[in-house]
Order: sequence, then C-alpha cells, then structure tokens
Amino acid sequence: MNIVFVLFENVTQLDFTGPVQFLSRLPGAKVHVVSKDGAAVKTDCGFSILPRSGFAQCPQADVLCVPGGHGVRDAIADQVIVDFVRQQANGAGYITSACTGTFILGAAGLLQGKKATCHWAYPHLLPLFGAMHQPTRVVRDGNLITAGGVTSGIDFALELIAAISGEDVARTIQLALEYDPAPPFGGGSLAHSKEETVRRLRADVYDQAAAEMEIAIKAIF
Repeated sequence: MNIVFVLFENVTQLDFTGPVQFLSRLPGAKVHVVSKDGAAVKTDCGFSILPRSGFAQCPQADVLCVPGGHGVRDAIADQVIVDFVRQQANGAGYITSACTGTFILGAAGLLQGKKATCHWAYPHLLPLFGAMHQPTRVVRDGNLITAGGVTSGIDFALELIAAISGEDVARTIQLALEYDPAPPFGGGSLAHSKEETVRRLRADVYDQAAAEMEIAIKAIF
C-alpha cells in the first residue's frame, strides 16, 4: 500500500510527522514522502525534511496525505503541486489532509460539495472551494478524510487505519505509540478555551493569517 505525503516549503511539520508515524505502521504500508523536485523542504520549526523523491518518481498513491502550514498560501498557487495532487487523487483509494492542507485539496477541485474541516481559524474559507464545514476533529465524506489543526492529524490516521485494517490494528498501533492524550491544561479547542485566550491568539496571529489565506485562495480563481 503506497502512502504518499506531499510536502512543500514552510509546511507545519507535525501535520506531517504525526500522521506518518502512525500510518507507517499500517500493515503492508510503504511510505513515500515527496516534494516537487525531491529537494529538502523547510518546515515552520526551523529545520528541513528530506523527501524520498520528487513528484516524477512517485508511484500512484493508495492513500494521499496533504499536510498544512503557512506555506499553503504559496502551494495553492503552484500549478505543479496542485496538478500533482489532483492526478494522484484520481487514482487514490483515500484522499486526506491535515490542518490547512485541506485548501490544497480544494485548489485541486476535490472539495466541491464535500463535508470537510481544517484548523479552527480558517473554516469560513472552506465554502470558497464549495465545501461544507463540519466542526469536528476528523470529517469523512466518502474517500475524503480531512482533519482539523495539527494534532488532529494523528486522530485521522487512527481512523484511517481502522477503516483499512480494522479497529484492533488501530488500537494496537495507538498503544504501541502510547497515544493517550492527557494535556496539562484544558483549552486545546475553541469550545474549551477562555474567550480572552482565543481573542488574543486571533489578534496576534490568526486574523492576519486568515486574511492572507483568503487573498491567496481568491487569487487562484
């Protein structure tokens, strides 16, 4: 089973490294981490990831995975990336994304009429791609699976493993990787965060980021 992760400059590394850690343990899985030209890709954490190959050497994906990050703004305008995702999706059994990677699927025309999710700061932009936002960490619509922000990618990976190989396999991998979230603080979602924390984070980061994302999305149409 070929599991293909599509990387690009300024990707959020945990959108990728979370799901790949789990999906790589799927029985029969062969992971292909690819970038446009196969060169190292800078992440949002100050280090780079060296892909396995470029797009040209990538086999057809059985599972296509697209992470997010601030680099999505440039990725959706890169026709080589968008065309690659569209072509791979045509033959994939599952099409998936984490965080704002959902917008790359949208740019490839894969969200029209679909239920989907993304990072909590950007759901109002999903209708620009013809998608209907569902306020949950993981949304499945047919063979399309989208996850919310960053750590939600681990949840989608486990749901996908269960869909492919059964719940027992998913539970075994979950235990092997000791995924039993018990954060020291509540507030990892809008529903459980203080209004002041949300307001401050929006003002400091996400109001501007969402505005820039909206400009980038509208520019491709």
